[in-house]
Amino acid sequence: MNGAINAHQKPRKMIIAIDGPAAAGKGTLAKRIAAHFDFKYLDTGSLYRGVGLKVVQMGGDPNNEDDALAAAQQLEFDDLDGDELRTAQAGENASIVAQMPSVRKEMLGFQRRFAQAAKISKGGCVLDGRDIGTVVCPDAEIKLFVTASAQVRAQRRHDELLGRNEQSNYETVLADLKLRDKRDTERRVAPLVPAQDAHLLDTSKLDIETAFQTAIDIINSH
Repeated sequence: MNGAINAHQKPRKMIIAIDGPAAAGKGTLAKRIAAHFDFKYLDTGSLYRGVGLKVVQMGGDPNNEDDALAAAQQLEFDDLDGDELRTAQAGENASIVAQMPSVRKEMLGFQRRFAQAAKISKGGCVLDGRDIGTVVCPDAEIKLFVTASAQVRAQRRHDELLGRNEQSNYETVLADLKLRDKRDTERRVAPLVPAQDAHLLDTSKLDIETAFQTAIDIINSH
């Protein structure tokens, strides 16, 4: 089926789960797909940054699980946008609260509530992360596992950093990505693995337009 459809033409109501390793292009792809179908989009990687920031705004301590849980319980979708989420401090706080079982449980519920509400209100949604198709939304109508070789992903991340006038060394970026891949795939809880019914999309040799069109074709033919 031709993926070049009218931007306002929507498929049937659906949740689209997009998983994959770091720098595979899943975030960019997810945003494009959501915009194409006018679906809501959730970058699940921003959730813990949102909690880490909110706990401080509420006067709490990110190292205190009760404070972190209180912040998680009050987190709203509108809290997940803004430059404050991208600061080093927000990232540090995110890594602290993300280790707390009660916070992770609350965020799992947040993602599931978001997906179901968006499916009703907007006809669908796109979520990207590490375990969307396997844990968060195992019943998603469409599952994509977006990947690319470590070398290609490292080059993309390297170019991105240089484009933001930040210092970067390709070999260091590659080593960091490989370490993160190992940690993500070998972790005990919700490891990074493709769902059994996921469509594999290797973007190693694809530009964003080709990857986008391939994803749209998959969705439209479902």
